[in-house]
Formats: sequence, C-alpha cells, structure tokens
Amino acid sequence: PALQAVPEKKFGLLVGPEGGFSDEERRMLRELPFVTAIPLGPRILRADTAAVAALAVMQATIGDW
Repeated sequence: PALQAVPEKKFGLLVGPEGGFSDEERRMLRELPFVTAIPLGPRILRADTAAVAALAVMQATIGDW
C-alpha cells in the first residue's frame, strides 16, 4: 500500500547494512519529505539480498518498468 501511494513514478532504493541504520540515520531519513520507509519484515537479509528482494517487491507492486 505505501509503495502504491507514492505520487510520482520515480523511485530510489536505499538498502542499509545488515546491522541496520543507526538511530541518527533513521532520524535523518524520517525527516526527509520524499522518503517512505517500506520494511521487508522481521528477517535480517544481507545487503545484496535485500536489494534484490526490494526490487522484486517494487516490480511486483508497481509493475514491470
């Protein structure tokens, strides 16, 4: 739902390290008006795996671009 609500069809993908973003990094990202957090769930993925998983979610949700 959050991904479908994004008004423009331009997307960027930010994947954090396996240990997660620091509190300061999360705070800074939440303050940006164009950032929408879309977590992949409770599992911890390697950064390279998380990027592929996130792209698959984007492609399945908004269509093949």
